[in-house]
Amino acid sequence: MIDPVSLWTLFASSFLASTLLPGGSEAVLALVASETSMAPAVLWGVATLGNTSGGMTSWGLGRWLAWRFPERGLQKAEHQRALAQIRRHGGPLLLLSWLPLVGDPLCLAAGWVGVSPVPSIVYMAIGKGLRYALLLLVLST
Repeated sequence: MIDPVSLWTLFASSFLASTLLPGGSEAVLALVASETSMAPAVLWGVATLGNTSGGMTSWGLGRWLAWRFPERGLQKAEHQRALAQIRRHGGPLLLLSWLPLVGDPLCLAAGWVGVSPVPSIVYMAIGKGLRYALLLLVLST
């Protein structure tokens, strides 16, 4: 049986955890997985969709910031180097967008430097989806 409240909670938690706001969607996924009889594939899909949507929100904020605050205004050399790495590696670097502390700023920076949206969505979804798949696999054993 599908519980819409649990799914919306999981989606919202996954979305917020993938923005610059703090949050831990893994705990919500584990709770929903243990408390409901929903198929793991459904839970995986909702968590991945929410987390990828949150990452793309950060990406969109980065695009807005690029318009509002051009890159030439960055004074610190380490910021310039970080953006150069993102520009060089592009979308595949977003496979790491699931990482704590660096994943959310990575999505924002990818938007700022102009990584195309389609590769951004694809690589974010792969990285985030693999993390949730691994968590669900661990929970099922």
